[in-house]
Amino acid sequence: MTDVPPRDPALPPAPEAAAPPEFRRPRKRFILVGLGIGLLIIVIVGLTTSLGTGPGTKSAPGPGGPVPSFTRQNVGPSGSSQVSVPGVGAGNGTPAVLLFFGNWCPSCHQELPPLAAAVRAQDKAGGALANVRVIGVDSEDSVAGAKSFIESAGVTFPVAYDPDASVLSGLFYFRGDPYAVFVKADGKIDKIVRGDVLTPSSLTADERALLRKAT
Repeated sequence: MTDVPPRDPALPPAPEAAAPPEFRRPRKRFILVGLGIGLLIIVIVGLTTSLGTGPGTKSAPGPGGPVPSFTRQNVGPSGSSQVSVPGVGAGNGTPAVLLFFGNWCPSCHQELPPLAAAVRAQDKAGGALANVRVIGVDSEDSVAGAKSFIESAGVTFPVAYDPDASVLSGLFYFRGDPYAVFVKADGKIDKIVRGDVLTPSSLTADERALLRKAT
């Protein structure tokens, strides 16, 4: 064993070794704050990546785009047992007007009867306007309620039955009735009229515009 030489008393005392730093557990509140920030980031990312997929966004059909396709039971007084779009006009070389309504809708009770009368007059006259197919879409009614409303309004054209609003809201992204969709002969939407603002004169003017664009 090697002897340790005696320390010179003239030298200053040697510094003591520093104690190792005390280990401390992270406080719970810091952990919770960190978790909260992480969850916030996840939510923000989810929201930004889901934009554009709901109603009123780029997924909703609009002027210049194709009319959504559907086939539903016909509860109207004319036509076959099924109503198809495109098929009975709109995209089949014939322009069309889709009228969305429902027996539950107070505005529809005001708007539809004069429009139905205008369509009857056009069909009776047998002129160019008779070549525009008018198709109804009755949403969120029972079969009995839909047929009762169609009859009382004087509707003579085919009407697609849409009890679960899968056409009204699911395909067209509309919120409630009434709506009117004007479709060119090539199946592209020309115009959408929202709310109870459509009149027989404006219906006729928009139908004539469809005929001009079909030539």
